[in-house]
Amino acid sequence: MPMSKLPGFFPLAPPGPRWSQRFEELAEKAKDKPLKQYYQNGMISGETPLSEVPFVALDLETTGLDSKRDDIVSVGLVPFDLRRVYCRQAKHWLVRPLPPLSSESVVIHGITHSDIADAPSLNHVFEPLLEALAGKVVVVHYKSIERNFLAQAFSKRLQEEFQFPLVDTMEIEANVHRQLRWGWWQEMMGKKRVSLRLSASRQRYSLPHYQSHHAQIDAQATAELFIAQVRHHLKEDIAINTLWR
Repeated sequence: MPMSKLPGFFPLAPPGPRWSQRFEELAEKAKDKPLKQYYQNGMISGETPLSEVPFVALDLETTGLDSKRDDIVSVGLVPFDLRRVYCRQAKHWLVRPLPPLSSESVVIHGITHSDIADAPSLNHVFEPLLEALAGKVVVVHYKSIERNFLAQAFSKRLQEEFQFPLVDTMEIEANVHRQLRWGWWQEMMGKKRVSLRLSASRQRYSLPHYQSHHAQIDAQATAELFIAQVRHHLKEDIAINTLWR
């Protein structure tokens, strides 16, 4: 369905976690110096309007979908706000996962054994990653991947707890189409359910097609999708705590 026929606004969830308070608590418990500094940098108030929020889009490529068994093989991020995507500040790291690459994951993301032969371990990326995320609200497409894999990575390697606020563009897109009652209507009409994949979601907003499964490119694609979602379905003056989780 064309975007012009989608609702201009959908009901928002109740305010999410009080991340500024949680960061203070986590800073007290953290032992790793870069992680403690990340928490000590603090987080914006939940009442901050979207127009004033510093965001960073984040994407991970992994060896599989099970965060307890699989591991991260690349990290991509790009900072942005509702006016601009800061492509020159984008970052991308290839890292050596703990389990070996599987042939199935190589087919998906195209990262091979030779690509990561000289790559650092994820431990060496933690500090610059935390510096890039400091003070920003993370935006992802499907929060279970980035949240769960990073939590497991910090737990396995540093025995530390890593928490951060994030906004999920897949969740926003699902809310938009749930408002339209796409599920039961399409089933009655014998049609396929609407796809919530990143590329399919971008297509509905007439955003350009990008190569999939490259962490930095997918991060930029997610940033652009979120900006489009805000312009079509949200308001720039709503508080970030209605979206973050």
